[in-house]
Amino acid sequence: MDEILGQVLRNAVWERLDMLSELATRADAPSLLSVARSELPRLTEGWRAMLSAHEPDERGNCPTCSSRWRQQKAPCSVWRAAYEHLVAGGLAPAGGRHVRRATANPRRVVAGAR
Repeated sequence: MDEILGQVLRNAVWERLDMLSELATRADAPSLLSVARSELPRLTEGWRAMLSAHEPDERGNCPTCSSRWRQQKAPCSVWRAAYEHLVAGGLAPAGGRHVRRATANPRRVVAGAR
């Protein structure tokens, strides 16, 4: 049951991201402004929540990415991705290596299929 729920949640998130990407590239200016006003605060709060879970502990390790046997020094991959996409991404050329196409998502699996 957890596997199915996890897949449903992942699919919903991928679909939402696909929809936002589509709107960003094809929406008219008034629609884009409306979406930006409603979605940007949600996206920034989502990033903040995720990054707060990855704040380094007193030893400089990421508590979320670390395991009992292997400590992950900060900045972890989540913080590096945040920097890449939120800060340096504005400097990166369009069509970088992390652009995900709406039609080609290898992570999507139909619920129940294995």
